[in-house]
This record gives sequence, structure tokens and C-alpha cells, in this order.
Amino acid sequence: MPRIPAMQAVVDVLESEGVDTVFGCPGAAILPLYNALQGRAIEHLIVRHEEGATHMADGWARTNGNVGVAIGTSGPAGTNMITGLYTAHADSIPILCITGQAATTKLHQEAFQAVDIVEIAKPVTKWAVQVKEAAQLPWIFREAFRIARSGRPGPVLIDLPIDVQKQDIEWDSSIDSPLPVTRVTPAPARVERALDLLLAAERPLILAGGGVVLGEASERLRTVAERLDVPVQVTLMGKGSFPEDHELFAGMAGIQTSQRWANAAFLESDLVLALGARFGDRHTGELSVYRGDRKFVHVDIEPTQLGKVFGPDLGIVSDTREFLDALLAALENREPKPRREWVGRIGELKEALPRRDDFDTLPIKAPRVFKEINETFGEDTYFVTAIGLYQIWSGQFQKAHKPRHYQVCGQAGPLGWEIPAAIGVKKARPEAEVVGVVGDYSFQFLVEELAVAAQYDVGFVLVMLNNEYLGLIRQAETGYEMNFEVDIHYDTIGTDNVKIMEAYGCSGTRVHEPGEIRTSLEWARKEAERTSRPVLVEIMVEREGNAAMGAALDAVREFEPAG
Repeated sequence: MPRIPAMQAVVDVLESEGVDTVFGCPGAAILPLYNALQGRAIEHLIVRHEEGATHMADGWARTNGNVGVAIGTSGPAGTNMITGLYTAHADSIPILCITGQAATTKLHQEAFQAVDIVEIAKPVTKWAVQVKEAAQLPWIFREAFRIARSGRPGPVLIDLPIDVQKQDIEWDSSIDSPLPVTRVTPAPARVERALDLLLAAERPLILAGGGVVLGEASERLRTVAERLDVPVQVTLMGKGSFPEDHELFAGMAGIQTSQRWANAAFLESDLVLALGARFGDRHTGELSVYRGDRKFVHVDIEPTQLGKVFGPDLGIVSDTREFLDALLAALENREPKPRREWVGRIGELKEALPRRDDFDTLPIKAPRVFKEINETFGEDTYFVTAIGLYQIWSGQFQKAHKPRHYQVCGQAGPLGWEIPAAIGVKKARPEAEVVGVVGDYSFQFLVEELAVAAQYDVGFVLVMLNNEYLGLIRQAETGYEMNFEVDIHYDTIGTDNVKIMEAYGCSGTRVHEPGEIRTSLEWARKEAERTSRPVLVEIMVEREGNAAMGAALDAVREFEPAG
């Protein structure tokens, strides 16, 4: 067995696992790994903040389904990664964070930048481990990739003391390969029971959650929906898993990111088949209204998700694609009844309960922005958005037709996610068009990562809805009858975000008129392609515009008349 530097074995494993890009920031305690990365096929992007590295790895992983990798040194590098680990953990995204560490002999002596990052990271990872024996390194990295991919995917962290990194080990990469990941298949009897319930229902819905996207089950979902003639709703994390121009698309129910007609359709349903959905509170709202008298079949790859929010009538532990394959097989000997009346009813609700997006008034209303986005960008565009009123409007108005093309940090919602995530998406799909939808406040949280995009020629479009407010919190404060510490406007024009773009060697434009939105978006597309750098379209929207939301599916407050 050949003897090689331990970090060379680690890089061999990374390449073997399909990692072609990593995002990181070198420091003294991680330099042996950086030494091993020299001259290898893996591209490294120097981030400006370690949180940015995790979100880049996150965007990369969401786009291609592989494990994204972020690297940092010891101490604050690891603690800066915690928000990114939490985000990936909450949304079931497989990423690997690698941290440097002080020498093992110094860990008990409060050495410089020595912190127990493993214990800090445990609550927001599937596995956090410090390597104490160099001979374990390749095996621990193999296991990290297996764990990140297995079952409900998620993040892992490996902490590397510098003395362990510097050692040589016996290792032959030519006979090594990734560890197998076992697919979780459903119990046949439960599949048959689910089919019985579906066939007996008069007004069933399929609810496609993020597990449909992660399980690469979108094509199977469409086949099953068409075979059963059952309408499909999506959650925010499942957006794009079913084409929104399909006759069976039944919208998105919820108390924030939702459509009026979709909520009405959900409330008329008598059975919901939930696939890889976790019944998040922004989707369900008041549970007594959400549950009603309807039956629920809950399919999830993670057993502990079943019954976490409420007990379903039938729970099934399974990968979503495996379940849908089993359901199709069970259907071979059954004849589903047509549901044209139910499908038609949902079409009636869609016609009767739209929301307007064609406003031409001043100041610009946010729905108009999404009308222009929908009409400007094609179905192959990758979109990234984070948290705020703009995310809620995006969920309500923006269209998505393909899986992994609508990326949103759904549960954690960290401000600043969009720019680094867009970089990760673009590095995963260099030929694709990538668009980040941002708010003026979130934009500034990790704005320094624009320098990464400029340095490495990562071009994408940023569409900013700027109300010069913490808009979502301002709207939430109305329930307390206050407007306190949420107004961030100052001077004549406030923060000049176009000049910020220019300071990083990028470009942008500010829009005040609804008629200018389309031409500005078209300019930004061409400019991003020409310069291979981010381009901002900053749209000044109504300062105190509100998004429709409420506490229950039947109590969502509308702020604009129906379209």
C-alpha cells in the first residue's frame, strides 16, 4: 500500500465523490489541505466570509444534487459557518463543512482560535466529528458523504487538527470508491392502503414538498397525477416539482406564500397525499382549519417526521420516487375513476379568485415586478430568493416549471443568502441563466460576496425590490399598532445600491417607473452575459405595500382587490 500525505487522500476522496468546486477561506490551521488542493482538478473560490462559503456550497448542492463543500480554518471560521449549516439542515441540503483546528496537544490549553466546533455544530448537522487519527481520514470523509446523502439529506462537519493533517498514511485511491447509499422503499401493504384511500376520495390533492425535488421524483409525480387524474399542489420547497402550466396544477396553499384559489381548493379537498412535506407552520397555519375533516396520507423518508406536526391517517416511510414507483405498480391492477368535475372546479376557483399583477400605478407595486419577471425569463432560468416580503410575493406570483430551478431557504430564512447561493448555483450550472430576487436589507448582509463573483467571472442578475423598510417586520408590527425601528431610509435616496455594485466592479440600474422594468431586466441579462459579473436591477417599490397573509387558510387578509 503506497504511503501518501493524508490530505492528498482527502482530496482524492473529494474528487471521487464528484466535487469539482469548493468554497473557502484559507487560514493557518487548514493550510495542509490547501497545499493538497494545489494543482488538482477541483476549483477553489476564495470567499469574503465563511457564512458565504456555506451558502455557496448550499446553492451548488441544491442545483446538482451532490454534496457541496465549504472550507474554513479554526475558531471563528467554524462559528461563522453555523448559520449556513442550520440553513442546510433545515432544508435537507447535503453540504460538507471542513474546518481546521489547533493541534490535538493544545486543545485543552485554550490555544489560539481553538474552539469545540464539533459540539457547537452538532444541533445543526447530521454528523459532526473531529478526526484524531490520520489513518481514519479517508474513511471519515467517505462516511461523511454517505451520511449527507442518506435518508433525509443534510449537512456534516469534519474538524481537522493541524497535526493530524500533516501526517502521512497508507492509502491507495485507485481501489477506493464512494460508499453505497441505500434507498428507502415503502411497505407494500401501506402503498395499497394509500391507493385505497386515493381511489375512494372524491376531491383528493397531491401535496408535493421538497422531498419530491430532493428525491428526483418530479417525472414520476406527473405520471401518477395524470394516471389518477388528481390535482397537485406544491409547498414552497416543492415549487418547480410540477409544471405550473399543467391542467392538474392546483397552486400553493398556505398563510403567506400561497394563492387565494389554491387555499380555496385545499379547503374543498377531502384527502391530501403529502409527499416529502414537513407541514411547516407557514404552510398549514391554524391546524384545526388545515386538517378539517379531510384525511391525510404522509410519505416521508425520515420516520420521525411522521406525526411531528399532527398524526396522519396513514404514514409511510419511503423515498418519494420509490413510493411513486410502487404506487404506479399497484395501479396496474386497479382502474381509477375520472375526476373531471373536481379538476374543473379547481379551474373555476383559479378564474374566480386571482390576484392582480398588472398594476401600472406609482409607486410600483410589487406584484408588477413578478409579472415582468415571469414574462422576461424562460422556464430554464434558475431563481434564488431568501426571506422577507419579496419572498412571500415571489411565492404568490412567480412561476416555476422545473425542479431545482427555484431555490429558496425555506425554514431558516437567513438574510443575505441570495448572493452567495446564486454564486453556487451558477458554478453548478455555468451555462444557465441565474437570477437572484433580493430585498434591499438582505442584499447588504453578505454583499461582500459580490467580490467573489467579480473575481471569478460569475455572472447573474439581481432583481431588488427596494422599499427602504424591513418590510415584513413593518407589516408584522401593525398587529402591535406600531411602526418602530423598521424604516431604513435616510437622506434623499438612501443607500445607493448601484454605487455599491460599481464599487465591486459590477453594474446596476435603479428603476422608478413600471414601464422601465422590462427594458431594465433585458439590459441586465445582456450585461451579465457580456461582463460575466453580477448586474443589479434595483426597483423602487411602494414603501408600505403589504403582502396577503393571515393566521389560517380561511383567514388570509387581502390588501388588493381581486384581479
